[in-house]
Order: sequence, then C-alpha cells, then structure tokens
Amino acid sequence: MFSSHEMFTPLEMANSFESHFASIVEFDPSHNICCVYDEKLPNMDVFKDILEFMKRLLIQKALTNQHSDFRSHIAHFWKNATYDEESDVITSSVSLDGEDKTIIITGQLIREVLDFPDDENSPTGFLERMVKGCMLRMGYTVPLNNANYLKACFTKPYKFFIHSVVHALSHRKGGYDVMKDYQMCMVTALVLNKMYNFLRIVFHYMKENITFKSRSWMYPRFVQMMLDHAYPDLVKDEDNDLLVLNHMDNETLIILSKYHKHWPEPKTKIEFFGFIKDADYEDPDPVNHLKWRNDEEMKEKSAADELTKLA
Repeated sequence: MFSSHEMFTPLEMANSFESHFASIVEFDPSHNICCVYDEKLPNMDVFKDILEFMKRLLIQKALTNQHSDFRSHIAHFWKNATYDEESDVITSSVSLDGEDKTIIITGQLIREVLDFPDDENSPTGFLERMVKGCMLRMGYTVPLNNANYLKACFTKPYKFFIHSVVHALSHRKGGYDVMKDYQMCMVTALVLNKMYNFLRIVFHYMKENITFKSRSWMYPRFVQMMLDHAYPDLVKDEDNDLLVLNHMDNETLIILSKYHKHWPEPKTKIEFFGFIKDADYEDPDPVNHLKWRNDEEMKEKSAADELTKLA
C-alpha cells in the first residue's frame, strides 16, 4: 500500500495493468456503459437523493450518452491501432466505402468528443491521505489500508454514484465491485468539485491496451463516439452489427439496492457534503490537494474523528 505521502495515480504504474488482460476478454457488455437518472424507474426511489448532484456533474456525456456502437468498427479500430510515443498519439483506421481512412486519437480529441472539463494541467492523482479523508466523509465502513475499496461498503446513494463512475469510466472488464486507485481519485474529484484529468486516464489505458498487446475492445462507446465525430457517414447496420451494452436499468437498481451478508448495509446515516450538498461548493484545496474539508467544515466533530482514523 502507498504511504500517506504518495499519490494515487495510474500514470506511474504501468506494471500494475492487470496481467489477466493479456488473456483477453474481447468484449464485456458491462464495460463502458451508461448510468441513468430516470426517476420513473420503479426502484430508483432509494437513490433519488443523489440524482440532483449527478445531473450537475460536468462529465455528463461520458456518464450518460447512450451512443450506438458497432462491432465491425470497434474490432477494426483496435486491430489496427498503433501508439507513437514521440508524438503521443494513437493512430488507427476505419473502413468507409471499402477504403481504410486514418483516425488519429489525441488528448484534445478525447476532451472535445467527451466534453471533459479538464485541461492538460489537471491532476491525474491525489495524495492518499486526502482521498481516504473523502472516503471517510462518504461513510466508508471497513479498514482504510485495503488496496481496493468495496462499493458495497457505502450507503445506497453513494453506492449508486460509485457504480456509475466505475462502469462508465473504468478501463477494466470485470471487478466492478471495487474502486481502483484512480477511480477513488475520480470520485473524490467529483465530490469535492476538483479538476481532474479524465481524458489523460482514458488515453493512458487506451495506449496500454495497444502497448501491452491486449487489444481488447476497450472503451467501445467512447471509441465509437470518436469514430463518428471524425467520420459521420460511417455505415451502421443496426440489424446485424450492433454492439449491445448492458446500460443501467431497473434490474441494475434492484441489484444495487441489495447488500451481502458479509458486507451488510451500513447503519450509520451519512450526510451529504461538498458538491453533492451545495452546487456552489468550491474545491477546498485546488493548489496542493491536501484538504478534503474547507476551513468551516474542519470545525465539525466528524473532522476530528477522521483525523484520528488517519493518524
């Protein structure tokens, strides 16, 4: 486990890219899916309190855009994708009218297509202590020294929020019940209204999918969005070529509302805070990223409890 002075960041951890990826699950229909905010769904009632916050998030397109994806386009893209380290770009091709057309994936393209609010100077990782402090404020109920944080150890609204982030933005195919380090940073950034380099994370794992020779169909929804942005006239056969993703629905909500006997539902009532509670909430530490509370919030009793647990 990292020390309290190290940062959660995937960009310095190339060797941590899961070795099982090399065995390749070509496609997982639960990977890169969309969340939904439909309050008419029968089982949305237990999650409705956090929906107003989620609708305010500046990464709406990445979370909710149910873009139609196509097997032939995704397969062709990853089969032909290459990464150039000197120029830091991914190059591939799409088939248009029987002819291969080049597409170049840059950070700027990812930002433009997915409407990510970050810039090139936004961080990709935060100090572990700050992230843990945020997890404590969210009511995380098990020891903080575990490498991965379990979604099941949060109350239902936070569970819904974490589920949405992990499924929509994770590079992984499987393991959706836990947050990896960079996913904890994403959650922390969104809750505390911090800038975060979402595009760099997506680009990083797209690159590793090539350089580690995995070539699974990673980020199929995002890839198709970029292909359609570059070539709007791509042939799309919805009858025979549609790549179906298992986007969130009422069945998802039923599963999310349940807890396991080994991980029972947390009993302590957790109050919303930060950007969840206040649409005008400002990042408590936009320069050093050390604080998970602003000065006023540090006066609360729960702040002292958090400091004790982090000591």
